[in-house]
Amino acid sequence: MNIPFNKPYISGNELSYIKVAMASGKLSGAGKFTNKCQRFFEEKYKFGKCLLTTSCTDALEMAAILINIQPGDEVIMPAYTFVSTANAFVLRGAKIIFVDSRDDHPGMDESKIESLISPRTKAIVPVHYAGVACDMDIIMGLANRYDLFVIEDVAHAIDSYYIGNDGVKSALGSFGHLSTFSFHETKNIISGEGGMLVINDSSLMERSEIIWEKGTNRSAFFRGEIAKYSWVDIGSSFLPSEITAAFLWAQLEHLEEIQKRRIEIWNLYREKLQHLSEAFMVKLPVIPNYATNNGHMFYMVCENMELRSLLIERLKENDILAVFHYLSLHKSPFYSEKYHGTELKNSDRYSQCLLRLPFYFELGKNTIDLITNTIDETIKAN
Repeated sequence: MNIPFNKPYISGNELSYIKVAMASGKLSGAGKFTNKCQRFFEEKYKFGKCLLTTSCTDALEMAAILINIQPGDEVIMPAYTFVSTANAFVLRGAKIIFVDSRDDHPGMDESKIESLISPRTKAIVPVHYAGVACDMDIIMGLANRYDLFVIEDVAHAIDSYYIGNDGVKSALGSFGHLSTFSFHETKNIISGEGGMLVINDSSLMERSEIIWEKGTNRSAFFRGEIAKYSWVDIGSSFLPSEITAAFLWAQLEHLEEIQKRRIEIWNLYREKLQHLSEAFMVKLPVIPNYATNNGHMFYMVCENMELRSLLIERLKENDILAVFHYLSLHKSPFYSEKYHGTELKNSDRYSQCLLRLPFYFELGKNTIDLITNTIDETIKAN
């Protein structure tokens, strides 16, 4: 494809920082670059304790262990999300309770959460789809009322914010007891593969390090807090190497530049496609007044699956790769027989009709013009 869906952005310092890590003799993780990245998030976004992980999937699996998910526990989350969001809790024996998406946005419909809460509910997992906040006042209110954990899936939403009913603007990832980030190559800030667990609940901080370090109190040993370390809990090898952290640090140094460019691209797409939305031919992304836009992706919701398929085909003929996104998890081959809830019409509609357009730092205006003109011509001809 001449115009790929995604192209990883390289800031320029990745290799030099990797060489610094190599020269240090410390490659296995929890070293200089790991600490720099973790402090960056704690200080910039006022997060609690931050721990880099090898993926967002691993961060979610750590979260499930930390809140002691047991067989029979129920976890509420959107059906329109990536499989890792659910799989982390299924691995611990949880039953997933899927909630539908909003009519105006693929994020979870907050108004439908309370009816799904039962005595077995352990947690709510809001997914900030496309970097756009769920209504965290509603979600945290329910969590407080029913004594539930909130685990934010912030895979799409680095540097995105929620404006509360009190007018305070806070970073996504700062609300949940735990929050999980992704630095996969398709995200705004990348390390190839990579993720991070944010621990905002102080009662979970000490154990989080133990789980992170394969179930040992090794971190406390290296800080000189104990004379020797040993196996004290369950855990796994969740922390990434210093090479991954060094790459990530080179990206974080350019966060503002990356974000500025991505939002410019998002605005160009909207400007070029707005007339189609006004003519009710497609629906464009909605940013609620309580949310900010971090330029993670640009999508459009087609009238039906046939139009989406036609657009994908026509774009491909012009060497442009556009893709659909999630398939509703409640209809997946693995979970369909386990799902006994109501029909999730909006989730299914996004599965069938949502189209993601190419989005990466180097995407120029002429290329966006080619993409949007192809879309315009295809829709008007049909």
